[in-house]
Amino acid sequence: MHAVRLHAFGPAENLSYEPADDPAPGPGQVRIAVEAAGVHLVDTSLRNGDPKGPYELPPLPTIPGREVAGTVDALGEGTDPAWLGRRVVTHLGMAPGGYAELAVADAAKLHPVPDGMSADHAVAMVGTGRMALGVLSFADLSADSVAVIPAAAGGLGALLVQYAKNAGATVVGLAGGAAKTERVRGLGADIALDYTDPAWPEKARAALGGRAATVVFDGVGGEAARAAVGLLGPGGSHLIFGWSSAGSDGKPLVLDPDELAARSITSRSVLGPPMIARLGGPEGMQRAQAESLAQAAAGHVTPLVTRFRLAEAAAAHRALETRGTVGKVVLIP
Repeated sequence: MHAVRLHAFGPAENLSYEPADDPAPGPGQVRIAVEAAGVHLVDTSLRNGDPKGPYELPPLPTIPGREVAGTVDALGEGTDPAWLGRRVVTHLGMAPGGYAELAVADAAKLHPVPDGMSADHAVAMVGTGRMALGVLSFADLSADSVAVIPAAAGGLGALLVQYAKNAGATVVGLAGGAAKTERVRGLGADIALDYTDPAWPEKARAALGGRAATVVFDGVGGEAARAAVGLLGPGGSHLIFGWSSAGSDGKPLVLDPDELAARSITSRSVLGPPMIARLGGPEGMQRAQAESLAQAAAGHVTPLVTRFRLAEAAAAHRALETRGTVGKVVLIP
């Protein structure tokens, strides 16, 4: 097979598309002929040698990637034979190996790809879709809600826009540049604004006609998140699940306790243990993956996807790091 390997931590150019030995599934595992592999922002951090959250730096050389969809073509000892030949999608968890033509996964973590769903959409929903449901579990959205979503043209943001609209909320979607802003409007955002325009907060207030935001879904940090929090009214909630903004210096937006008290707003990080506990532990995370796939299969949400060939993994990383993509980034072998 061919795979993308990282032999030394550093820039995207360190990702090498090269021949590799075919992996063999162990007991309780399957091998998947990969049709699509997900690329996550954390992949770029690990490639740089900068571990994030629960992910430790892998021993080198490594094949990055933790989300794959494809067809089961081999079984390990003791694995249910019913999996053979089925189209499946899975999140590999802490073990990488997704940027390849063949990948090994635990059978217990597999989900059948719903009928009619493409592999790239399945990959977009299994990890990023699970995250969207986890984030939403901390927000009681209704027709009275006003949700502000920075990075609304990203893989996670695009899903949050659609889920918030489905709940009846008024959605303010932020994106960088006219083209991305138009994509956000097409997702159903009531107000779509370019966050590179310094006047966007004033435009948002004018468009809201005096209504205050009730929740900010903050996956970016930096100046955009700071300005978004300024739209919150009393009782509003700032939910942190990332800090991808180049201006955030790799740190989440931390609000001063005095400001929180004076404005009667709350701010909390929902990543890691809080989200795992809210979803119901590892089994609940699996259920969230299944629910995410079901939501897309039913047409309630549609992921945005930017596709690259597997051999173009370095270009995919560069594009993701420079915000040159829309939606979930996926590699196609």
